[in-house]
Amino acid sequence: MSRFSLDKIRNIGIIAHIDAGKTTTTERILYYTGRIHRIGEVHEGTATMDHMIQEQERGITITSAATTIYWRDNQINIIDTPGHIDFTAEVQRSLRVLDGGVVVFDAVAGVEPQSETVWRQADEYKVPRICFVNKMDRTGANFERTIGMIVDRLNGNPVPIQLPIGSEADFIGSVDLFTMQAHTWKVDDLGAAAAIGPIPANLVEEAELAREVMVEKIVETDEELTDRYLNGENIEVAELRSALRKATISGAITPVMCGTALRNKGVQPVLDAIVYYLPSPIEVPPIEGIHPDTNEPEFRPPSDEAPFAALVFKIVTDPYVGKLAYFRVYSGKIEAGGSAINAGNKRKERFGRIVRMNADSREDLDAVYAGDIAAVLGLKNTFTGDTLCNRNYPILLESIDFPEPVISLAIEPKTNLDQDKMGIALRALAEEDPTFQVRFDDQTGQTVLYGMGELHLDVLVDRMLREFKVAANVGKPRVAYRETITREVDRVDMTFKRQTGGSGQFARVILKVEPGETGSGFEFVDAIRGGSIPKEFIPPVEKGVIEALSSGVKAGYPVVDVKVTLVDGSFHEVDSSEMAFKVAGSMAMKEGLERGRSIILEPLMEVEAVVPEEYVGDVIGNLSASRGLIEGMEMRLEGIQSVRAMVPLAEMFGYATRLRSMTQGRGTFTMEFDHYAPVSENIAADIVRGIA
Repeated sequence: MSRFSLDKIRNIGIIAHIDAGKTTTTERILYYTGRIHRIGEVHEGTATMDHMIQEQERGITITSAATTIYWRDNQINIIDTPGHIDFTAEVQRSLRVLDGGVVVFDAVAGVEPQSETVWRQADEYKVPRICFVNKMDRTGANFERTIGMIVDRLNGNPVPIQLPIGSEADFIGSVDLFTMQAHTWKVDDLGAAAAIGPIPANLVEEAELAREVMVEKIVETDEELTDRYLNGENIEVAELRSALRKATISGAITPVMCGTALRNKGVQPVLDAIVYYLPSPIEVPPIEGIHPDTNEPEFRPPSDEAPFAALVFKIVTDPYVGKLAYFRVYSGKIEAGGSAINAGNKRKERFGRIVRMNADSREDLDAVYAGDIAAVLGLKNTFTGDTLCNRNYPILLESIDFPEPVISLAIEPKTNLDQDKMGIALRALAEEDPTFQVRFDDQTGQTVLYGMGELHLDVLVDRMLREFKVAANVGKPRVAYRETITREVDRVDMTFKRQTGGSGQFARVILKVEPGETGSGFEFVDAIRGGSIPKEFIPPVEKGVIEALSSGVKAGYPVVDVKVTLVDGSFHEVDSSEMAFKVAGSMAMKEGLERGRSIILEPLMEVEAVVPEEYVGDVIGNLSASRGLIEGMEMRLEGIQSVRAMVPLAEMFGYATRLRSMTQGRGTFTMEFDHYAPVSENIAADIVRGIA
């Protein structure tokens, strides 16, 4: 296929809360653009983009899937992302490499907790977006209310560019506020083409008012159009669209549309809007990075002529072809058989086979260019967040920071053969998923898996058992507690001295240990003056400190939010070594933790329960009894209330069952990690007893 010019390329993601209809919307997009010839359904387990067995069984998206479609002479690279909070890293890494997003909202539920998370992530990566209010055919659907929630909850500036025609069971289409025409869809042709006609008489007045509001909001973003509008001049549709495009790309306005993907109504206008309002690679600023050797800023323009630079944002282990690395090309081009270097580790990587992904099928490419999203097979030393670039023009792009896992479970292989298979499986899964961590517990001899939630670990263990055929005993999920200190220890003076005949071991370090800012992790400061410790021995001291922080003195959990300053020390010309200073650093840190009044921290979750009004009292009582702090309530629909609370993760195990029994199966809930906070002394005592 011939190369599309950069202004005809769109890199976009479909993002939303779980069950808002992302995958269903994507499935219709694939059908209407000719990528597939039969619409698959999530509820039947036949959706093209949900190709994993676990996705088909559970009816949810677990990994982001990429595909390429063509619409109105444009190439659109689409990534369909998960909605469940346990897989938020998938959304994060997709947004890092995308130029635009389509945010899907459920017209009944409106803005839900995960909608807030993805919106915040899109803000962080400055991703322009359009909104699609889906499920307009469902009972309780309310277009205006959803727009109000985008303002109130997301602090957005939504501008409806359509008006729904009917709602709930009577929803048949929408009014295009640019052309002032009605678009309606029939059921019998799977919504293949809209019937375009005049606006229904009962909607004319409302549509004219809505258009006036839309035009005012658009012209406000352009001085010249504002002057002409105030002078009573008519603004042409093309001019309005051009101004809305600029405003959308700058983030000043978010266009809002409506429809029902499941009933095949309103999807083609979303495709038009992607082309009209979301940016091409040349409309986003040149990517910024640093020179890996000098740390000086480097920029790469979106041009085929510029030196090659790409970011790897996802690793997938394919049982048939091996490791598949998804990457976004920001500048330059690379051909199959060509090579680049990994800017982080300076290793050379060969691009043996380059493929364009269409969910789980592959199409071989001869080359990829600036603005493309593709995958390459066979990279040996490259992982998520790594930069690949031209050897002569190195650049290190900003990597992707992922949240720390909050839940763990122990796992043991059943046989020695399974031990080897489990090692291979865990290595492959950890390469794929940066929020999945594996540690070995020396005390119990067990392998401990860490993840973002029960579902996350459940899916990973399921994949290990099925895909890698590992037989294993799996423990129950446990909370990933942390430890920190509460007071400053001004001076920890530790000498490590050992004489074993011949040369001995000697190192003396003096540390200052103090609590760090919440969320700061670990900070090491070298304050050595006058060479009391030679420079080559300072990194070993830091290594020793980090080793000590991996297991706290209170209950053996990792220590966070600590600032350690190496103040002074001394060495011996003959007996000092890197090992001696590492041991001294570790011993000094352990003593600093003892004297710093260590406490245990637990993860707190932002919980939202949506329940019928008559059960609100029971639900609030149960959350309060679970050490939860009620943060507020909100009427969702007639007779349906939303309760928001901050609850320790330890109290949320089995909550789905509790909520079902309290509400006769009618309540639902979502939860998302918020922050770590100290536990009370009596609970800390229970935790310590549980560890012992």
